[in-house]
Amino acid sequence: MAIIKQEDLIESIADALQYISYYHPLDFIQALEKAYHKEESQAAKDAIAQILINSRMSAHGKRPICQDTGIVTCFVKVGMAVQWDNTDLTVQQMVDEGTRRAYLNPDNPLRASIVKDPAGARINTKDNTPAVVHIDMVPGNEIEVMIAAKGGGSENKSKMVMLNPSDSIADWVVKTLPTMGAGWCPPGMLGIGIGGTAEKAGVLAKESLMDPVNIQELIDKGAETAEEKLRLEIYERVNKLGIGAQGLGGLTTVVDIKINSVPTHAASKPVVMIPNCAATRHVHFHLDGSGPADLSPPKLEDWPEITWEVGENVRRVNVDDLKKADISDWKTGETVLLSGTILTGRDAAHKRIQDMLAKGEKLPVDFTDKFIYYVGPVDAIGDEAVGPAGPTTATRMDKFTEMMLAETGLLGTIGKAERGPETVESIKNHKSVYLMAVGGAAYLVSKAIKKAKVVAFEDMGMEAIYEFEVEDMPVTVAVDSRGESAHVTGPAIWQAKIEDLDKKLSK
Repeated sequence: MAIIKQEDLIESIADALQYISYYHPLDFIQALEKAYHKEESQAAKDAIAQILINSRMSAHGKRPICQDTGIVTCFVKVGMAVQWDNTDLTVQQMVDEGTRRAYLNPDNPLRASIVKDPAGARINTKDNTPAVVHIDMVPGNEIEVMIAAKGGGSENKSKMVMLNPSDSIADWVVKTLPTMGAGWCPPGMLGIGIGGTAEKAGVLAKESLMDPVNIQELIDKGAETAEEKLRLEIYERVNKLGIGAQGLGGLTTVVDIKINSVPTHAASKPVVMIPNCAATRHVHFHLDGSGPADLSPPKLEDWPEITWEVGENVRRVNVDDLKKADISDWKTGETVLLSGTILTGRDAAHKRIQDMLAKGEKLPVDFTDKFIYYVGPVDAIGDEAVGPAGPTTATRMDKFTEMMLAETGLLGTIGKAERGPETVESIKNHKSVYLMAVGGAAYLVSKAIKKAKVVAFEDMGMEAIYEFEVEDMPVTVAVDSRGESAHVTGPAIWQAKIEDLDKKLSK
């Protein structure tokens, strides 16, 4: 029998969440490096380069890889022979206390993203609790913990289906993935849960994402089981879709496919697919009664020495001087370096703006000829102007874009992932542009922000409107003033190129 101190679990949870906020799993970085060297699409290669550079910077600076420091998901396997030193806290409460300490750590504060009353007022809990905790009782006298911080952009793209027993799971994945857009920040992984019941399949899918990246080892040895064959089939077919890094078109959309399955009803085939983004964050540890977990820092010399420089097709602009005529010749796929003043705003800010306009109230900020950046930054520490400040999924703001362009004088928008067809048409009609920053490169992006201050809706916390003064902030023209979308043209071009390459190889 092992006696586990509650404080050891709490401390281990807090340390683990800090650890994964700035350390990618090394196996994931190695897979991204292989994808980088293999990639032939320049836009995708540049995006992967920024993700890898950001990862190294975060590891060195011990600051979050992504501004969305996630919803905590924790799998706790408690040995049947384990005894706690006292019983005043449940496992859920211990995990929550560790989460609270991690997210409120003054040396590396993590963004609190959890809201209570989700169907109503959606009020931020301020400490990122509660965590989502799955508890299993298992043989033994240890506690095994697998913990992850899952970003909302990828979590929101989760899909569930009840297939007929004879239906192809691979066909469903290949059909469904393009409908998910790029908000899950590829390249990443797909976790697939099969069997049980609907809710069990979801837990299986999430737990599968805790496994190491090992698809290349499977390719080398060859598939032996039905699950292994399915992993390889989905991996090959998904990458042939040409979606690529950040959805811009390219050779690598996923670096691995993970599958968990359990028995199910003879009439059922529940399947859940959950993507993991380029900010994949998880760690495993054990407690045996000898103290808190010892999480050894990885060797930073194992991180690739990748550099990224803007190419010849780059445009440097001062956003303070821009008018619609100035952006009319910007072309989809072009790199733009922004300097000057931009504003920020996410879902809650847009909803409040909508309500104020409907009431005829004056807005607290003048958006005329400004860019709005869809971001909820991490709090600054030390001499930082702002903490990690990568883009959030622009698609969520589609419902507000026509209003912003038509009623506020807004010049353009900045975010990640694609815009819907109606929003692209709105951008075209208003001669606006949509610029894309790389999701998963939040710390890198924050270095281009020289000053930051809250200018409206301070009560919203990270959802407040900030004014950023930026210098050479790198973005890509994702929708130009003529309505051409890189997230439509890029994958289509690269899917065709991959098909042509396969035909040549098969001859």
